[in-house]
Amino acid sequence: MPPTRFALVRMRSLAGVLLVLALALPGCAVPGPGLPAAERGRRLAERTGCFACHGPEGLRGAGNPGRPERRVPGYGDEIMMYAKSVGEIREWIRDGSTAAKRASQTWRAERERGALRMPAFGRRLSAAQIEDLVAFVAAASGMREPSDSLARAGLARAGQLGCTGCHGAGGRLARPNPGSLRGFVPPWDGPDFPDLVRGRAEFEEWVGHGVTRRFDDNPPARWFLHRATLRMPAFESHLQPGDLDALWAYVSWLRSPAAHADTAAAARP
Repeated sequence: MPPTRFALVRMRSLAGVLLVLALALPGCAVPGPGLPAAERGRRLAERTGCFACHGPEGLRGAGNPGRPERRVPGYGDEIMMYAKSVGEIREWIRDGSTAAKRASQTWRAERERGALRMPAFGRRLSAAQIEDLVAFVAAASGMREPSDSLARAGLARAGQLGCTGCHGAGGRLARPNPGSLRGFVPPWDGPDFPDLVRGRAEFEEWVGHGVTRRFDDNPPARWFLHRATLRMPAFESHLQPGDLDALWAYVSWLRSPAAHADTAAAARP
């Protein structure tokens, strides 16, 4: 039997009360505003048509007859053939190519033969929007990675465990999560993280058990966690010795200024 109008009103009212309690009760995470640059860039890329040529999330380019490679490059490892630094990614987005490519007569001839050509967004988007796109492409390509070996091991292990499936490339994205408080999976470098993870001990609880005691002991917070479509799994039985050290080292690096500075964004060796 479908719920009555009165029942629906009561359900909505209850949800509103729970939301107020979740925001007001001490010890309950209160997600902050805003999204990290890479996620803003991903959403902007979707709105501006980038994925029409570069494929879903830029990872599988469309065919491009007339060009030697016969398809549009994705943002994965192959982008290193076209952009070897964050600065060159910026040039491609802003100008449609790099100055070095435009200086090559051979490249210009190849471009003319291609059915699909990279547009220049410099006059279509603001400088801030271009920087968001740069951050997304750099994240998707893995261009910004830590130099510390333990942190690099943590990034690799996050991929093997499936963490980046929900949290996105490098843990930098905010994929949709219907039913959750903010409507997306929180990225590791986002403004919500300090409210969700208060130090190394809580990080280990999230990874090992899929929830912290602080959240599990808070009924409104627990209600939102169980209501979410995507839920944090418990990895305790899948962890290997040293995994927690490596994962924490990577997350700590990701939240440091070095992870977002152009000087730390050179191509991988």
